[in-house]
Amino acid sequence: MKTTSLGLLSLFSLIFVIILLPMHVRQDIRLDAQEKVREQIVNYDGALRTAVQDAAVALGYDERELLEEDIQYDSDKNIRPNKERALEAFLRTLYINFDLLDDSIAQQTLLRYIPAMAVIDYDGFWVYAEAEYTGDDGETLIGPVWHPKKPFAYKDFAGNSLSFTLDDYVYAYSSATATWHEGKREEVDQETGGAISLLGDAQLFEEVRRSTIVWTIQNQLQLYINKHNEYARRLGIEYTFTLPSISQEEWNNSINDVGIMAFIQGIPAGAEAYNSYAFGGGRLIRKHEIYGSIRDGRKVYYRAGCEKPQDTVEEIFGSEKEAAMNGYYPASCANGN
Repeated sequence: MKTTSLGLLSLFSLIFVIILLPMHVRQDIRLDAQEKVREQIVNYDGALRTAVQDAAVALGYDERELLEEDIQYDSDKNIRPNKERALEAFLRTLYINFDLLDDSIAQQTLLRYIPAMAVIDYDGFWVYAEAEYTGDDGETLIGPVWHPKKPFAYKDFAGNSLSFTLDDYVYAYSSATATWHEGKREEVDQETGGAISLLGDAQLFEEVRRSTIVWTIQNQLQLYINKHNEYARRLGIEYTFTLPSISQEEWNNSINDVGIMAFIQGIPAGAEAYNSYAFGGGRLIRKHEIYGSIRDGRKVYYRAGCEKPQDTVEEIFGSEKEAAMNGYYPASCANGN
């Protein structure tokens, strides 16, 4: 009797294992696949963020050229963004992180999943997106290009036109006098004798300025992303690209300074499609502190962070050019930068 009971118990255990083992195996496979997808998404996120950050750094106009030309700006947001250099940095970093640096065909495929990029300048923005154009041989081609710069334009009910910037500097057309004016908001308000009511209300001006910039960028991005869908379908891509929902806080942060935004959508990630975007600020701090010291009886200058332990700061300058004019010579950076 006991032998029979043990035999039945063993049989039931075997049946239980036979039934449940495949279920556990399938569950383990699903969990493993999900983990791999999560890792893939993390890698994609890291690649996109790094590429945008590198592009944002590359936006800054070469400081040596600024020093040579002795260019000064009234606003620290009014820099010269180098969009071509930024694009080059973005794509190179992206290709490296996707392991596509030496695969031009795969690079072109990846570009199909970037519906749009935008570089935000001080007084407008550019969009990098696909378009039809004529090649050197006269053939019609489809590919990403820089589209003309779009200003942050606004028109009120009285027929006055304004073009905003990333701060309170404004270009304004007064319909009452048929004249153009530019300058700080309060200056233009005085020049126009209060004819443009928006300029007389600092808080309302700021609200309208920000909403106009955000709306203009959103509208243009949506336009080019819709166009991208048309071109993508011609190339056999069935995925529908859309402008993602972006919080107002993120938009406000993105329009504080010159910067870049990029979107990647539709890349297969398991059973889903990878969709993400990233912002990168590219403000260039032009006024670095330059320290002048005496090393071995010689006057040398270096940037903050490049000092040696024994250095005693003799003078502080606003630029390398200023230091050189005062008899100091450039020194190599002590930390290797």
